[in-house]
Amino acid sequence: MTIPVEQLSDPAVRAFVVALNDNDQAAFFGTLTPDATMSDDGSDRDLRDWTEREVFSSNGFMEVEEETDGGRALVVTYRNDTWGAMRTAWRFTVDGGKISRFETGQA
Repeated sequence: MTIPVEQLSDPAVRAFVVALNDNDQAAFFGTLTPDATMSDDGSDRDLRDWTEREVFSSNGFMEVEEETDGGRALVVTYRNDTWGAMRTAWRFTVDGGKISRFETGQA
């Protein structure tokens, strides 16, 4: 069962998922602190390069299956045109209402 995006508990994470699913780069980067960082499968990545490749140019989309940690940890079915669909875990660090770090990897 999926959780409707508008029901996600944390407002910063909810805005992140909405922007990602809308493929809205301006709104997406607006959810992040200026110095935000990220990792994929335990390795730090260049956030702009990674999101361009894994999200924006490949039509990334998140269907949220569950949330924990007050909405700052998600398990989602993530799909894009490059890899198809896969079950992934996402953890978010929120600072002052914006995301300062997110970590993703296979769930």
